[in-house]
Amino acid sequence: MTGFVNIAKREGDTSTFAVNRIKRLTHCPCGHMGTLDPLASGVLPVGVGNATRLFSYFLEKEKVYLARFRFGVTTKTLDRESPPEYGGRVPAEEEIAAALPAFVGEIGQIPPTYSAVSVNGKRSYEYAREGQEIALNAKRVRISAFELLRQTSPDEFEFRIACGGGTYIRSLARDLAEALGTRGFMTALRRTQSGVFTEETAVPLDLLTSENIGSYIIPTEKVLPFPALSIDDERLYHGVAVSANCADGMYKLYRGGEFYGLARVENGMVRTEKKLC
Repeated sequence: MTGFVNIAKREGDTSTFAVNRIKRLTHCPCGHMGTLDPLASGVLPVGVGNATRLFSYFLEKEKVYLARFRFGVTTKTLDRESPPEYGGRVPAEEEIAAALPAFVGEIGQIPPTYSAVSVNGKRSYEYAREGQEIALNAKRVRISAFELLRQTSPDEFEFRIACGGGTYIRSLARDLAEALGTRGFMTALRRTQSGVFTEETAVPLDLLTSENIGSYIIPTEKVLPFPALSIDDERLYHGVAVSANCADGMYKLYRGGEFYGLARVENGMVRTEKKLC
C-alpha cells in the first residue's frame, strides 16, 4: 500500500496516535504531513509506504485554519493547556478587523516558548517547563489571508487564516493582541485544508478498519501538484539524463503508462529524482 489517507483528527488525539493507528491497519511505514497539536482538530494527511518520502514537496503548501482567540487574558502556552493570566482589555470588533491587514504577507514571527523548536539540541518547551527563559529567533512565515469571521463570546472572536507551512497560530493570537494593546491566546483551532487535502474528504479514524483502509488511501499520483511527463527512453531509468521537450521544473514521471515517480527537467534534460512505484 502506498499513498495518503486524509484523516479528520479529533480534538484530544495526538498526531502520533493517528499515524500509529494507520500503521497498524496498513502494516506499512507511515508519517503525518504537518502536525496538529492535541487541542487542534481537522485535516491531517498521513503518508503510507513510499509516500512518506514526499513530505518535503508538500511542506510549503498552503494551509487553512479556523481559529478562536480570546482577549484580555493569556496563558503561558498561548492555548488552553495552562492556567489563564488575566489582564488587558477586550478590543472592539472594528479595532480587530482594522489590525489584521498588517499581518498579511511575509512577516517575522517568534515561535511560542512552549513549542518544539530546537535550541542547542533541546526543545524549547523543555526549557520552559524547567522555568528557564530563552530567546527564540523570529522566522519568516507567509500569511495569505487573515479574516475576522464573528464574535463568539464577549471576549472571544473567530478567524479564518490561510498561511504557509511553519506558521504558529498561537503566535498570531499573541501578536495580534499585542498590536491591539492587550493580551490574548488561542482557544480553539481546526485545520480545514492542507494543500490539496480538505476537510470535505477527510475521514474520522474510528471509521477505518483493516478491511476498508485500502479504499481510503489516495494514490500518490493523484495528489502530487506537478504535471505529468511520459518518457519511454530506458536510459532515464538507469541514471542517464535524456532530452525532454518541455519546460524546466518538477514532473510526475510515467514509464510505459505506469506511474514511476518524480523527475526534474533542467535546460531541456530530464533526470529521475525519486522512484515511488
